[in-house]
Amino acid sequence: MMRDRHDIVSAHGEELMKKLPVLFFLAVSIAAGTPALAAESAPQASHTQKKPATKKAASSKKRAAAANKDDQTPDISASQPVEYDCELGNKLTVYRQADNDQQITVRWKKRLLRFERVPTTTGANRFENRKNGLVWIDIPAKGMLLDAKKGRQLANECRNADQLKAQAM
Repeated sequence: MMRDRHDIVSAHGEELMKKLPVLFFLAVSIAAGTPALAAESAPQASHTQKKPATKKAASSKKRAAAANKDDQTPDISASQPVEYDCELGNKLTVYRQADNDQQITVRWKKRLLRFERVPTTTGANRFENRKNGLVWIDIPAKGMLLDAKKGRQLANECRNADQLKAQAM
C-alpha cells in the first residue's frame, strides 16, 4: 500500500510534536549551562543540617504573628456600635472606638472582622480586611461592603439611623 507524501509528512509531524517538549527542555537546559540530567544523578544532601536564619524567615514570622492577630476575635467592649440596614434585607454593625479612627470592626454574617483604614483621595472612609479581601466604604449618604477577591458587592445601600432620617427629608 502506497502512502502519499502528505500522510508521510503528517506522521513525522505528529512524532515531532510529541517529542517537542522534551527537546525544548533539553535546549533550555543546555543554554542555561545546566545539564538536564545532572540533578537526577547528583547525590542528595543531608537534611539534618540547620539552615541559617534569613531576613525572609524573620519577615514570614512577622506575617504569621500578624495573621494570628487577625484571627483573634476583635475586642468591641469599648466600641460604639452603629447598626446598618442594607438593601435585600442585609444587616451589619460597625464598631468604632472614639480614640482610634484607623480601625473598625464589622459584624457581618455572625462574624466579627477587623478592618484597617486605607487613605483615599476622594474623602470617602475606606477600610480593608486584606486577609479576607473585604472592603468597607463609608460615605455620608451610605456604606457598602465589597468582596475585593471575588469582585462583587456583599451589601450595598447600607444606611444607619441618621442616614435613613436624612434620606426621608
